[in-house]
Amino acid sequence: MYSQLNDIELWEKIKQDDTAAYETLFNRHWEKVFKTAFSYIKDHDLCSDITHDIFLNIWNKRAHLDIIYLKEYLKTAARYHVYKKQKSVRKLHLSYVDEYENIPQASVKNEAEEQLNLRELELNIEGLLNRLPKRCKQIFLMSRYENLSNAEIAEKLAISKRSVENQITSALKYLREHLKEAGAIVLLFQILK
Repeated sequence: MYSQLNDIELWEKIKQDDTAAYETLFNRHWEKVFKTAFSYIKDHDLCSDITHDIFLNIWNKRAHLDIIYLKEYLKTAARYHVYKKQKSVRKLHLSYVDEYENIPQASVKNEAEEQLNLRELELNIEGLLNRLPKRCKQIFLMSRYENLSNAEIAEKLAISKRSVENQITSALKYLREHLKEAGAIVLLFQILK
């Protein structure tokens, strides 16, 4: 019965505490989430942990989450968890100073706040990308997320290189118009380049 439901229908049942719907959703998507994580970190155990963390988080926060595009949400969550794991693994370099006031302000920053802002920006970008025409979105993602050249995209899709350039230009123009803050535009190009 549950296998016949689409993701939106399953999500509605999960929000009503339906464990069978949750199990169906997990079985349907766990491999995709794992593969997304594994494409960044070639560690089976770590990717398995990330995958389970994501689905556990979905279950624990089901009453508060408002997920419209589940596949995109899961892909973004996988990338975000990979980033968090990589960041926590890096060694923290500490310097002890006698006079905190003399530290240049550029070196004092709130990384947690920056991460939240970056995460919010990523979600905004994904939402905007979902509003693009299908072909435009596909070409943009191939360019920015798969790092394919315009010529490679044109060859894969059997279209002209000029068409690829036009679609990417349209997508960037759309994103610029909807991400009004100047800082968001700078971050956009750092994220998507």
